[in-house]
Order: sequence, then C-alpha cells, then structure tokens
Amino acid sequence: MQNEIAQTERANMISHSDIRVPHSAMPRSRREFLASAGAGFGAVAFAALNAPASDRDDPLAPKPPHHTPRAKAVIWCFLDGGPSHLDLFDPKPALAKLDGKPLPASFKKPVTAMGVTANNALLASRRSFEQHGRSGLWVSDWYPEIAKRADDLCVVRSCTADGLTHVAAVLQMTTCHQLPGRPAVGAWAVYGLGSACDNLPGFVVLTDTTTDPPGGNNVWGNGFLPNPYRGSRFAPGPVPILNATPPAGVSDPRQRAKFGYVQTLNRRYAADRPGCRQAEAQIASGELAFRMQASAPEVVDFSKETAETKALYGLDTPATEANARNCLLARRLVERGVRFVQIYMGAGSKWDAHADLEGNHGKLCAASDRPIAALLTDLKRRGLLDSTLVVWGGEFGRTPMSESGNGRDHNPTGFTTWLAGGGAKPGTAYGSTDEIGLYAAENPVPVRDLHATILHLMGLDHEKLTFPHNGRDEIVTGVGGSVVAGLVG
Repeated sequence: MQNEIAQTERANMISHSDIRVPHSAMPRSRREFLASAGAGFGAVAFAALNAPASDRDDPLAPKPPHHTPRAKAVIWCFLDGGPSHLDLFDPKPALAKLDGKPLPASFKKPVTAMGVTANNALLASRRSFEQHGRSGLWVSDWYPEIAKRADDLCVVRSCTADGLTHVAAVLQMTTCHQLPGRPAVGAWAVYGLGSACDNLPGFVVLTDTTTDPPGGNNVWGNGFLPNPYRGSRFAPGPVPILNATPPAGVSDPRQRAKFGYVQTLNRRYAADRPGCRQAEAQIASGELAFRMQASAPEVVDFSKETAETKALYGLDTPATEANARNCLLARRLVERGVRFVQIYMGAGSKWDAHADLEGNHGKLCAASDRPIAALLTDLKRRGLLDSTLVVWGGEFGRTPMSESGNGRDHNPTGFTTWLAGGGAKPGTAYGSTDEIGLYAAENPVPVRDLHATILHLMGLDHEKLTFPHNGRDEIVTGVGGSVVAGLVG
C-alpha cells in the first residue's frame, strides 16, 4: 500500500527548499514528516485518536436497535464437542427400561456421524435426576450448582441442527450455516448495534485451551462483513491479551507518534478510495488496538475482585480454574460494554464422548458447573442478569444408542440448549424430545430460530438486519428463521 502511494506522489512532487512537503505528498524522511505535521508527532496521533466517530466513519459507533432490547450483551458458554442432553437436562425413564435393547421398530433409524450407531443397543443414563426450584426443572447430579439456578433457566429441549460432523455443526451453531465464510452471530450483533465501548472489542472470544474449536477462526469470523465485526480471541490463562503493553524502552509519546504516522498513511489511502470498507476497517481496528493498550490491562486484572468472588467462580481450584477465569472475565467485559462474549469450554471437541461418557462428561461437568453457576449468581446480584443473556449448549447432543459400549454418538435431531437472563422466559422447559431423546417431538427449535430469538432479545429484527453482498441483501439466517415467542419472557 505504502509503495503504491509513494510511487504516485513522488511522480507529482515539486521541488522545494524548506523541506515542507505538500499535504498530498509522502514524507521522504523523519525530518520532513516532523515539519509537515506542524505541532509534531503528538498532534497527529491525538488528532487520529480523538476524531469524532462521525469524522472517522467509525463502523463500531453505537447504532439504534430495531425495537426495545431486553439484552444489552450476550455471554455464550459453548460446550465444544456436543454435551449429552440425556445425561444433563432431559431425563428419559423409557430409555432406562430399554437399556441394552435395539432401537424400537417404531423409530426411524437416524443418519449418524459414524454411520453405524443406528444399529447399536440403547444406553440408559447412569445419572440421577431431580426437579429443582419452584419451576421444577429437571437437572442431573452432574450439575448440582447450576441446578440451584433452575428458576433462572429457559431450557430448550427441542433444538435441531443439520450438521453431522463437528466442523459443519459448530459452524452452523455459531454462524447459522454449515459452510465457512458466513459471519458469526456475534459479528452480526456488533454490526447491527455497534459497540457500547470504544476501548475494547465488541465481540470477544475466550477459550480454555490453545486448541481451536472445529472450523477454526471461521466460527467467530466476520465473513463478508467488514473486519471490525470479527471476534477478537483472547489467549487462555492469566495474560489473555497479547502485546497490550508496548515493548520495553518504547515511551508513550513514541508509541503515539508511531501510531499517528501509520494512521495518517491509512487515511490518505482511504481518502483516495471513497467507500473502501477495507481501508475504513483498517483505520478503525488500528484506533481500537491503540486504545486497548490503555484499557486492556485493567479489564484482565482480577486483583480488585474480592476473595469471595474468586472462590465463587472456582479460581482457587485447578479443575475449575480455566473456566472460572473466563466466566469472571466475561462478566467484567460485559460490565464495560462488550456486546458479545463467546466462551469455549472444552475447546477442541473435548465433550465428544464416543466412548467412556461417564469419565468424559464427569470431568467436564465438574470443570464447568461451578463457574457457569457463579456467572449467573454474580450477574444477578450485580443487577446485570436482566440485561445479559447467557446461553449454554454445544453444536448438537448425543444419541440414545450406545457407541463403544459406554459412549454416545452425535445427535443433531434433538438436543438441549438453555438461555438465562436477558429477556429469556425463566423457569421454563420449552419443547421436548421423544420418549428416548432421539428426535425433537414438540415445538422443534432449529438453529436459525435460536439465532433469530437471540438477536430479537438484543433488539434486532433478523430480517431487517441486512448487508449487501454479491448482489443480494444477506441476513443472518439466510432463508427462513422465526423468533420463538415461547422463549421470550
């Protein structure tokens, strides 16, 4: 980019003796740049940083919603790999009676990911279930802490998806489509509403390991939307934002000067290409990155959190520490205006229990139960749960048929997701699967309806939230999709 500008402007440059260069010319030395900047580096940097949003054409500037929102922010706890609804929130007494027997002839044999599970014996859950709270929602003994928050939950027992493999299914659950190249729902949310803070990304992704979920960064990508709407992945562990502090020996004035000069070049490039979204996005991203150097250290610093809060999340326990850190950080992010936070728990398909379901889910539930329950408790006591929608779930559920004798295969035809806060109807069990938990039987909720409902709670009409791409106005759901009124409180 710089070479292109330099070649064009050197061809038009006139001779001069006082080393001041025309406004349209590329400075050829540090001395020329200082002279052309008038007040020096600092003025350029501050001008770039402090320009009003209207002057910057800021793509992250706040935008009005389509209707009154119930949720200002979303925190999505994504259980990567497919948690078993049959062992967590959807008890099936009939499955217990059929344990070890083949799928009854009255059931249509499913198309499973592995291609052989449909002929395997049924596997009853080994967990015990109890009803909790005034709502009487069923929760298994694997989630004792979340069970205490039952009256806050809106449990959707009839979710359906199309993807059979992890890549397709995770892409669909995060972008509403099985193929890469579409914006994540978090990107759509920030595109529709802008960011509520100007010193942090509007869409943040947290993972408990360095392993990517299936689909890689496509699952939090911006697709055809401009780059500022892309999810910003924070690193796992105590230093989640990399390179937030300038290198040793680089002073604040020097950092500001360097940034100001780069943005001057970016603006000159953009000025010659009106309407160039890529250039505008580069400018906006650069400004956000610069502002984050001041704000990021504070948001990830837990030193001012009370010992009681840290213990509530489980920061003091190795088994829960990673999820506890991300859940607490998610709360701090939404407090500061971040619009959408996606937490990957078990990143890298850890919940994919094709064998040893008891060992796999037992460990992962112990790692996620306390942090998620603490997130709900902490948001509620701070008065944030009413305006923060918490989502729990994976890309699909598991089959009632066994695999490897003690595991379960992928099941996208009927599984559980739950919502809490942010306008979701509390203490509710919506929809149902059949008597063995294989297919959604009552009030099916496909992924596109779930996304439409999440955006509706954020004040966005998914059919009005459009973006022109390849000659058509694209929407979140592509084709179809309806708000599920029964999930709205």
